[in-house]
Amino acid sequence: MYDFSADSMDCAAAIEAGLSHYLTGARLSGPGPSADRLMEAMRYGSLEGGKRLRPLLVRQAASIFSIPREAALPAGLAVEMVHCYSLIHDDLPSMDDDDLRRGRPSVHRHYDEATAILAGDALLTHAFAVLSDPNCHPDPAVRIALVAELAAGSGAGGMVGGQMRDIEGEKGGFTDFEIATMQAMKTGALIRAAVRMGAILGGADARAFSALTAYAEAAGRAFQLADDILDVTATPEIMGKATGKDKDAGKQTIISRLGIEGARQMLDSTVNDAISALRTFGPRADGLRATARYFAAREK
Repeated sequence: MYDFSADSMDCAAAIEAGLSHYLTGARLSGPGPSADRLMEAMRYGSLEGGKRLRPLLVRQAASIFSIPREAALPAGLAVEMVHCYSLIHDDLPSMDDDDLRRGRPSVHRHYDEATAILAGDALLTHAFAVLSDPNCHPDPAVRIALVAELAAGSGAGGMVGGQMRDIEGEKGGFTDFEIATMQAMKTGALIRAAVRMGAILGGADARAFSALTAYAEAAGRAFQLADDILDVTATPEIMGKATGKDKDAGKQTIISRLGIEGARQMLDSTVNDAISALRTFGPRADGLRATARYFAAREK
């Protein structure tokens, strides 16, 4: 029987160890030596925190096709490095202006803005180096597909484009459709990429790939809905970062349109959509089902 708690803890530990091993000056130097302060900031922004949910999704999707955990680890590391870079940049004064992340000063507060920007830049860059390495997968075509998937999920039509839409929405307002589009890009696109990268590792056929994409898109919506609810209901102490910022900034979210109860009903429906998309896989997809349920039940 699938144990979500054990699997998620094991994945988090593997990612922590993998990041600690990879993010060193000796490993990332070349053609010149890496800067010590940059390496310290990269490690500060990546280690000792986070639930590592995106690498878990890579692992769970790959496991449907009997891909061992170790074989899915490099792709999971790459996704997590992109996620960590995005958090470092999101916290900057020119973006969300957050002083706390995971219960401690954000990177730009612990170091400075320039160092935070460069640490994020370096994490993003080296994420693609991880995917291009033969240790990620022996088949170059698979490595290229992984690079393309992560680039799409994190670029102008994905996470970064969603952040831009979020900024634009603060100035001009959003329709319901525009809120959904922004959230699908800003939050959902990297979740979508993580699941699809697991499918790529597994050599999924078109039907399986389509089903996993449908799951991932619904799971991404569920994660964002839960995040919006927690921004209203949770305390900064529990979340490890400031809460209530969406309301303070006048951001239009599902909460502002539907209220808490309406958003919770939508969350339940969205989780059901995600789980329904997995019916063709039977118990092999129990991990992904458990993660979708966790998205709805999480308290931070």
